[in-house]
Amino acid sequence: MKHIVILGGSYAGVSTAHRILKHAAKTGPFKITLVSPNTHFYWNMASPRALIPGQLSDAEMFRPIAAGFAQYPASQFEFVAGMAESLNVEAKTVGISSGHGEKEMLKYDYLILATGSNAKGEVPFKNLTSTEATKDALHGFQERIEKAETIVVAGAGATGVEFAGELAFEYGSRKEIILISSTPAILPESPTSVQKTAMKGLQNLKVNIQLSQKVIDSTHLPNNRTEVSLSRGENLITDLYIPTIGLIPNSSYIPTKHLNAEGFVVVDEFFAVKGAEDVYAIGDVCNVEPLQFIYVDRQSTFLAKNFALILAGKPPLAYKLFFMRVIGVSVGRQLSTGNWGRVRMPNFVALMIRKNLFLQNFDGTVNGTIGDSPL
Repeated sequence: MKHIVILGGSYAGVSTAHRILKHAAKTGPFKITLVSPNTHFYWNMASPRALIPGQLSDAEMFRPIAAGFAQYPASQFEFVAGMAESLNVEAKTVGISSGHGEKEMLKYDYLILATGSNAKGEVPFKNLTSTEATKDALHGFQERIEKAETIVVAGAGATGVEFAGELAFEYGSRKEIILISSTPAILPESPTSVQKTAMKGLQNLKVNIQLSQKVIDSTHLPNNRTEVSLSRGENLITDLYIPTIGLIPNSSYIPTKHLNAEGFVVVDEFFAVKGAEDVYAIGDVCNVEPLQFIYVDRQSTFLAKNFALILAGKPPLAYKLFFMRVIGVSVGRQLSTGNWGRVRMPNFVALMIRKNLFLQNFDGTVNGTIGDSPL
């Protein structure tokens, strides 16, 4: 029986496990072991709204991972709560550490790295080191947001724009919300029409937008405020500083020879890790495509179908990159915008798609009934 170990309990890991179990069901006996330091799946696509006090409960934001796989027999699937600490590609073993300090060495025939990325500044836009740590951070930031009179959001990509919009929609002129963009326009990878729509929406919500400014440094002050130093020489004193700039791959357990300079896993056109036999990587831990759900979902579907071929002794197919950039952004709770390639989505379409931040897909993602990527 072939043993497939999947590391990561978010979109890439959970979806790929379900899809392999379905697509490869008739290829012969195999077992999947899914390893994650998080016992619960965190719907981080809704995190900009969940950070606002009183908007989304823990019950809406978290689902137990193991329960989503209850339909499979123990001979086919096992969930292990633990964190990957080491990888030996020659011995085909992964070192796992549980939250109780227990260590385990897992042997694999095939390994899929789907450990994702984390956000800077310990802000729970992504999972932290455990479900409890993520919940604690979420609650902690909710309390700080409630108390803050001024909030600086650094980074005007999709996350920064959404978060600034959520803050301003909730608090209006009761709090000063400042959005810092290092580029001359917010949402720099979107068409001008989308940028203007989002800009006007934020301005209507009274967000103070500073363009062509970079955050050079941030210093925590003794009075629990933060001094934010900007590239044009200005210093801002704020009650709360939230960086949304860049993601850090969760790849510390992977030998550096398999990583690029930024710490992302280097893969080929099959998502096979270069220099590591029978090891694959998808999602945010490798930088093949933009670090967005739409691309992760497509990669997961592709890899699951390829595993059905591999387990059947057939040659895998090469991945075809999805070059079209798709971005959707909520600006508060009554406006959304976005683009499909260079074409702007009608606002009512974007709002209809993003109104619930895809929470309607949460249960189906965790239990595997959501199906394959349509792209």
